[in-house]
Amino acid sequence: MNARTLWSRILTIVGGLAMLLGTLDPLEGSMLILPGSGLVALGMFLGRKERRTILYWTWVFLLIGVGVGAMFVLSAFGGIGGKSGHSMWWGILILPYPAGWFMALAGAVSALVRFFAAKTVEA
Repeated sequence: MNARTLWSRILTIVGGLAMLLGTLDPLEGSMLILPGSGLVALGMFLGRKERRTILYWTWVFLLIGVGVGAMFVLSAFGGIGGKSGHSMWWGILILPYPAGWFMALAGAVSALVRFFAAKTVEA
């Protein structure tokens, strides 16, 4: 195994674990989920995966980044709903965050299925 493949696996595993740990509290955990998704995307790039896989994980990272950014900006301006004076509709700007997270979950499940399917074919 060359160094590039080793780093790819390390980054993907560390990023996946960071995303998993961040889901315990999605609000404060966003500071783990965002860099974790970036590490997974970088690991896919370094591992020279298929172009569509790299693009998929790049979109996951971008969606999570936009959603987390919107969440922090809205928080800085006093939040939404209640007595903040901002409509609940501003919450739509946060939707890319859970969409990206669900995409990451689907990508991880898909990768595990492909991994175990390849193991059963080898046996």
